[in-house]
Amino acid sequence: MQSYILINCNTGSENELISELKKFPEVTEVNGIWGKYDIILKVCSDNIDGIDKIVSKLRNHKDITNSYTMHVLYGQGGTIDEIESGRQ
Repeated sequence: MQSYILINCNTGSENELISELKKFPEVTEVNGIWGKYDIILKVCSDNIDGIDKIVSKLRNHKDITNSYTMHVLYGQGGTIDEIESGRQ
């Protein structure tokens, strides 16, 4: 299962938070972004429980003020479908 998570954090905590999030095994990509949110995560897990665990960690983090999780829909294009069908 793959998901994208948008994060808002306390001002000035972005760099430290990004460094910390890179260490999470479920996180495959993390970037600071401009706009309504501060950070975007790409996370992967074998099942929904793995995604739930990472979201729970994020919600309890002292510097994270808000998050928004978007689960990828299989069968609607993109790299995840190419990986599943062996067309990398």
